[in-house]
Amino acid sequence: MDKELQVSAIKDGTVIDHIPSNRLFDVINILQLFKGDEMITFGTNLDSKRMGKKAIIKVENRFFQGEEIDKIALIAPHAKLNTIKNYQVVEKRVVEIPEQIISIVKCFNPKCITNHESITTHFDVISENPIELKCRFCEKITTEKEVRIR
Repeated sequence: MDKELQVSAIKDGTVIDHIPSNRLFDVINILQLFKGDEMITFGTNLDSKRMGKKAIIKVENRFFQGEEIDKIALIAPHAKLNTIKNYQVVEKRVVEIPEQIISIVKCFNPKCITNHESITTHFDVISENPIELKCRFCEKITTEKEVRIR
């Protein structure tokens, strides 16, 4: 069986794979990829044995860490990050939703104090599938559909 690249290779950088096709532009927006100088290549509705259809983003000369990975996990909880050096995959990592989400997500409750004062948001993850976050201040549950990245 011949293999063919559907999206061109990068020399150094990060490949974000296994993004649900309908969340591709959400990932691009939360990482603010449209603001950088890095070369970005993306594809959507690519064939995937596991997902049916998927999206992929390749970002040259950028390596994601910490809060950026947490943001990816909230939008695409089954995404995989592949670190590329000299055209070779040197690390593969599945994103994981952390137990606590601090300052990344906005509380959906309009009456929450975090929406009226400069207080850092803090959520406990009570479910990963589907994602449910409990605000430490107002105790309201934010569901996957309501998650808004700050």
